[in-house]
Amino acid sequence: MTTTTEFEQRAAELRELINHYNYLYYVADNPEVPDAEYDRLFRELQELEQANPELLTADSPTQRVGGEVLQKFAEVEHAMPMLSLDNVFDQDELTAFDKRVRDWLNTDQPQTYAAEPKLDGLAISIRYENGVLVQAATRGDGSRGEDVTANVRTIKSVPLRLQGDNIPAVIEIRGEIFMPKAGFEKLNQTQLENNKKAFVNPRNAAAGSLRQLDSRITAQRPLDIYCYGIGYLEGMERPESHSASMRLIEKMGCRISPELRTLTGLAECQDYINWLGERRDSLPYDIDGVVFKVDSTGLQERLGFVSRAPRWAIAYKFPAQEEMTVVEDIEVQVGRTGALTPVARLKPVFVGGVTVSNATLHNEDEIRRKDVHIGDTVIVRRAGDVIPEIVKVIESKRPESVREFVMPTQCPICGSDVEREDGEAVSRCSGGLFCAAQRKEAIKHFASRKALDIDGLGDKLVEQMVDSGMIKNPADLFLLSAEEIAGLERMGQKSAENLVNALQAARETRFPRFLYALGIREVGEATARSLAMHFHDLDSLMQANEEALVEIEDVGPVVAHHIETFFQQEHNREVIQRLLEVGVNWPQEEQGSTSSVVSGKTIVLTGTLDKMSRSEAKEKLLALGAKVAGSVSKKTDYVVAGAEAGSKLTKAESLGVPVVDEDTLIEWLTQE
Repeated sequence: MTTTTEFEQRAAELRELINHYNYLYYVADNPEVPDAEYDRLFRELQELEQANPELLTADSPTQRVGGEVLQKFAEVEHAMPMLSLDNVFDQDELTAFDKRVRDWLNTDQPQTYAAEPKLDGLAISIRYENGVLVQAATRGDGSRGEDVTANVRTIKSVPLRLQGDNIPAVIEIRGEIFMPKAGFEKLNQTQLENNKKAFVNPRNAAAGSLRQLDSRITAQRPLDIYCYGIGYLEGMERPESHSASMRLIEKMGCRISPELRTLTGLAECQDYINWLGERRDSLPYDIDGVVFKVDSTGLQERLGFVSRAPRWAIAYKFPAQEEMTVVEDIEVQVGRTGALTPVARLKPVFVGGVTVSNATLHNEDEIRRKDVHIGDTVIVRRAGDVIPEIVKVIESKRPESVREFVMPTQCPICGSDVEREDGEAVSRCSGGLFCAAQRKEAIKHFASRKALDIDGLGDKLVEQMVDSGMIKNPADLFLLSAEEIAGLERMGQKSAENLVNALQAARETRFPRFLYALGIREVGEATARSLAMHFHDLDSLMQANEEALVEIEDVGPVVAHHIETFFQQEHNREVIQRLLEVGVNWPQEEQGSTSSVVSGKTIVLTGTLDKMSRSEAKEKLLALGAKVAGSVSKKTDYVVAGAEAGSKLTKAESLGVPVVDEDTLIEWLTQE
């Protein structure tokens, strides 16, 4: 049984903790916990004080709206208090609010509410005298705020002079200053490029930007505003409803939310919640709920206020997009291109409407930048269908038992060496074609037109074969029977026989094509051709070290490293041997003739050739030591123009590049 002393201790703990979080958010611009955690603690203290009134103290955070006012800004006393709103989190609590409203008004009639998004920014009160902006103040503690006039004047969506003829002597327009998502992403990119700390979220960025001592800094930040009400008013009758107030200030040139609606009854309120919730992630700014206000000004006056909030308004909070949890482990996933991605395994937490147990950490540099350790307490964010990510480590909760993450040196899937190039953030498996994680994409590449050109082996068919276990590496393709293939989805006997014939034909290839088909990182057609022309046979190439490889044209130190690493992997050698055993072969690659007119020349093919395809012509030219380019430049030696040659021919003529026809090409190719 809980004693009074235990209640007192818990209340004291909660007050201390909430005041600490208030300080971090309002004073230090460094929030430590997500809103959802703060809301839970605040509600716990509220309920404790309501059940035990003797625990209520003057310094309780439930008796004030915000935190301490910074001394570096002048203080402003609000002519009309800027109170906060109470929160509800589900339909039952919203129904209870509506019932309280109707009970206080002694009516059973459905109430009319004004509804708009609850923006995730910083509340502001902007005072206009005779239509001219004279002062802007933050909410502060609700009675007094900070004078941020110079900074607010830099926000282009805030009018410096109100529009229209019917302008009151004094009007305080209340609104929310926020940072749009696109501006937030750009700002954080700039922060990181300048070796500065990134902001946790757009709300934090907006608060930090508005409270800069130097207004020139604020002017560089992408701040915006939506106005949501009128505070103090002098020289004009207050409009009869909230929606009328919003129309009035909109006419005066102030921005209001385009999602503002007037609703009658709970059913329409719930429909609005559902509608806005579906659009939440597509909005260009962050919202964390819906604000409902009794629309009638007269009824608002009858309902009045409680200590910290109006009785006539409520904030319906959406599921939190940020939550606090613990990193239980960091594992590595291998993607289809061989990229190794660290993934945090989290203590399951409900965030963004779903239970999250994993979060991406992108790469090793990102882990170091965010200083994430196994065992850390972190804030994790999930918005819509976006992959959950860790946005911040709560260092004050770091235990001594945390462990640092170390990127593996061998692929966790196939055991191949892991490589990371200088200047790159991504680590990659060097297994390529033979790593199970990369298998589908690698086999698609192996069968592609510029590689072994296996006719009929499309992407979906490769995926079926891999998923069913029929093939684990390219050599398995050549052992398939027509009966096995015909059993796959959308494959008949005739199609299966055609594919088997295509596989039989693909056994006869060329050395450069075979090298390109292996999928060695950064080895394209040209490099594969250079390797084949230099080494002439596979054994010589497989035994070559980096020093020998860099002597080849088109092969630099990075590519040489990739090639040597690839052939050093034992399983790569095993699959290459299997490919040879199942009959993949090619004729001896001869050195291009140095006496040929095209040897060492750069040639561009354009138009339609009659006696051979352009790909055949390219193969033959390459075999003679020519370079075949895709575009014409001053470095082009010849352009071979077939029928209907287009812009390449025109450019060659303008640059004075020699142009020859197909007959001349054939003479070159048949030269002894």
